Amino acid sequence: MARNPFRSEGEMFKLLGVVIAAAIVIVIGAAINTWVGVAFAVIAVAGVVWWLMQEPTPGAADPAPKLDSGTPPGMHRVLVIAPPGASTAPVPDGATDVVVVVPALATTTEALTGAVDDRRAEAERTALGLTRTLSRDGRNVRGEVGADDPVQAVEDALRVFGADEVLVVGDDAAVEQIRARVAIPVSRA
Repeated sequence: MARNPFRSEGEMFKLLGVVIAAAIVIVIGAAINTWVGVAFAVIAVAGVVWWLMQEPTPGAADPAPKLDSGTPPGMHRVLVIAPPGASTAPVPDGATDVVVVVPALATTTEALTGAVDDRRAEAERTALGLTRTLSRDGRNVRGEVGADDPVQAVEDALRVFGADEVLVVGDDAAVEQIRARVAIPVSRA
């Protein structure tokens, strides 16, 4: 796999230097003869591609970082994924902070045509209803609409909410897909 030379400023300047040097060689070759310039251009492009393919990806050899939720002692954060129309979500008694994410599930036709407003409205109503229901126990609860793919919705939510566990309402297939992508406990509610 080729590395991305645009990941850092240093990598970009390194690539820029190689491209400038190749351009100078191509111009000198073209000044000698047009076909020599074409040959130098082909060799230069092949050389840059080969270099990018051979160069190791920075950080590829580093071990994967351990996932730590960073939850302060005495707190238990739970991420709940509920389908549109869900009326209840059983949350553990020890949960102090809860984020309810309702994916805006749209059909393929709706997604392709951009007609997802009704699905988003239904997801917003479900998130609001679950937020009201779950906050009655004195928990800190927040509801939001997520991506149309439940797995993507979980990943997006975990980027901003350091949950200790994920509860999925209803869908066993989604539970397995989410377990394959996150390192925290995932269970079906």
